[in-house]
Amino acid sequence: MTIKIYSDRIDIGDFTLFEGNGGLQFNGVARAENFKGGAGTFQGSVSGYTAGGVLQPGTNLNTIDKFPFATDSNATDVGDLTGLRSEMGSASSKTYGYVFGGEPGSKNSIEKFPFAVDSNATDVGDLSQGKRLVGGGQSSSTNGYSSGGNVPSIPAIVNTIDKFPFAIDSNATDIGDLTRLAALTAGQSSTTHGYTSGGETPPNVNTIDKFPFATDTNATDVGDMTVVRFRLAGQSSTTHGYNSGGAITPSTNTIDKFPFATDTNAADVGDLTASKDSLAGQSSTSFGYTTGGYISSPTKTNVIEKFPFSTNSNATDVGDLTSARFNNLAGNQV
Repeated sequence: MTIKIYSDRIDIGDFTLFEGNGGLQFNGVARAENFKGGAGTFQGSVSGYTAGGVLQPGTNLNTIDKFPFATDSNATDVGDLTGLRSEMGSASSKTYGYVFGGEPGSKNSIEKFPFAVDSNATDVGDLSQGKRLVGGGQSSSTNGYSSGGNVPSIPAIVNTIDKFPFAIDSNATDIGDLTRLAALTAGQSSTTHGYTSGGETPPNVNTIDKFPFATDTNATDVGDMTVVRFRLAGQSSTTHGYNSGGAITPSTNTIDKFPFATDTNAADVGDLTASKDSLAGQSSTSFGYTTGGYISSPTKTNVIEKFPFSTNSNATDVGDLTSARFNNLAGNQV
């Protein structure tokens, strides 16, 4: 939202703050969602999205599903990615969902789809490397981030942190490194930092890394999850990061959370409805969501479940995706 200051008024987007007969007057309605970009940048207030994934081994999807936050309801198919895709990362601006990296092959493409209308995605740029097994991404108010992944051309798991702008369609740049090599991680976002949790190295780790949005620099290790795991989902409230599910031996249903205000370990605060991995995560202003995932061979799920941010509690089943799918789906929110 653009803010312009003049000698006799302040324009805030399409609205104006000005001096009237009774004092300061505002000719619009101030809503929290109109000021997205400060506190609560990452959380959505309208809808969650799940894109791509694997229907069955060897069969990737390009489907973009959308489900409402206001009611517990099933998802609807609202568009397609530019190609069949899984094992990718994702980020969200105020107006677009972004999907990057993934399989088949080792994709370097960044694509986006609009939140305002139900429409297909378009290719808008490239990561600094073609990579798969990407896992969670991060979102500031101005940029999307991709941290870690697997680059088959090396071949190696990498620790690269890429950044790309939301304001223009452009390629990503390498701006720093995680503290370790990691793929299939979870991502969280506060207003000031991106977080990368867990991942496959090997050995698999429970590390929580964070890196600042204000400067381009390396991440630091700030704590540990309660469970070592990869192929997990990440969610963010305004005050905490959450990690849910993930692959260990076997998969876990653990939901744990860690504070943004201090660098400290995560605490176990609840359970998903089933142990699962290879799922997507979404965040509203009040709830964390997981969608899809892999329960156990050969069972995959279409379940949408949510857990509250306000209390430490278990998740509940609130709807279904249009199809059961797994393999690190992309999760977005608006």
